[in-house]
Amino acid sequence: MPPITGRTYLAIPGPSVIPDRVLNAMHRVSPNIYEGEIIGMTETIFTRLKQLAGTRHHAAIYIANGHGGWEAALTNMFSRGDRALGVTTGVFGMGWASAAQRMGVAVELLDFGRQAADPERIAAALKADTDKAIRYVLVTHVDTASSVKNDIAAIRRAMDSVGHPALLAVDAIASLGCDPLHMDDWGIDVLVGASQKGMMLPPGLALLWFSDKALARAGEADLATPYWSIGPRVRPDAYWQYFGGTPPTQHLYGLHEALTMIVEEEGLEALWARHGRLARSIWAAFDAWGADGSGIALNVRDPAARGHSVTAATFPNGGAGRLRAWLEQEAGVTLGIGLGMALPSEAAYGDYLRIGHMGHVNAHMVMGVLGTMEAGLTALTIPHGKGALEAAAKALSGAS
Repeated sequence: MPPITGRTYLAIPGPSVIPDRVLNAMHRVSPNIYEGEIIGMTETIFTRLKQLAGTRHHAAIYIANGHGGWEAALTNMFSRGDRALGVTTGVFGMGWASAAQRMGVAVELLDFGRQAADPERIAAALKADTDKAIRYVLVTHVDTASSVKNDIAAIRRAMDSVGHPALLAVDAIASLGCDPLHMDDWGIDVLVGASQKGMMLPPGLALLWFSDKALARAGEADLATPYWSIGPRVRPDAYWQYFGGTPPTQHLYGLHEALTMIVEEEGLEALWARHGRLARSIWAAFDAWGADGSGIALNVRDPAARGHSVTAATFPNGGAGRLRAWLEQEAGVTLGIGLGMALPSEAAYGDYLRIGHMGHVNAHMVMGVLGTMEAGLTALTIPHGKGALEAAAKALSGAS
């Protein structure tokens, strides 16, 4: 069992660390939901959600986790029998495409494995759709399993280059509040986020944004049911319609506090810069650990294709599983399991892990994780290169 003194640290890619300010904001009795401060606070929340996504268009909140966010988007995007192009770069991209298939959408898969999507191949797939039947392209910005980051702006340019009318839907659950995101400038029509990662909240809120074009199409989608329909949520006649019923009151207070911290106090540019700097420090440590030919390596070799919120890596010969167990039992640090790299029944399953570095995270937290990992590698006599902590410190300070 983990140590019983001191704070444990959940360094997984969601749920993430919740700031005390957010916890305190949520720790309150239920408010009047018919009038009073919660009404004005909700208006502020929607304004800041649009700032966060970089859009002037429509935002909606659903009581759901990220998987519920997928379904909320899909029900408003498609009718039964519609076609989609599913661009997958990891388990979660495949999961979104699979959810669409199970809901009656004909999904053509374009699977890039655990590598970033090639915009030209997407353009070629759309060009081959001579009937222009594909209604949406589905893609993850950062896949939480593989840690692959896709160039969304480049994908949109490729789509436009072939003149296809398909709209672009992006899963930003793992990147929202961590990586630069510009919905309108990048030509995103549907954006899906969730509360439990960069937004620094418990699971429970799915966040959606729809362009005018996507909202118009939503009015034609026959998959939409009364609860999931986005129309009343973005154009409500009464407050309850924002949420399809009773509002998630304590979550809203927490979301308001989190958005105050993100948008108003730190600011998006500084927020993105912080996540980039922390991510590069982790990458530098892995480069050092793997420099002696130990086989320790990041899943994504190209730094431009790595998300700034999660890092997936390999420690061969079962090293990742052993290291994860040691960290939790001896140091109170929990790392994420590898997803999509191998089945739990396979020996290679123990070769992979993930580190979450999203949301309410700073330099000493990241260096603490890396330091305990270094201690674990030493204690377990797992072969590794030297100088990882020094390399991480240099990356944090901006030194070359």
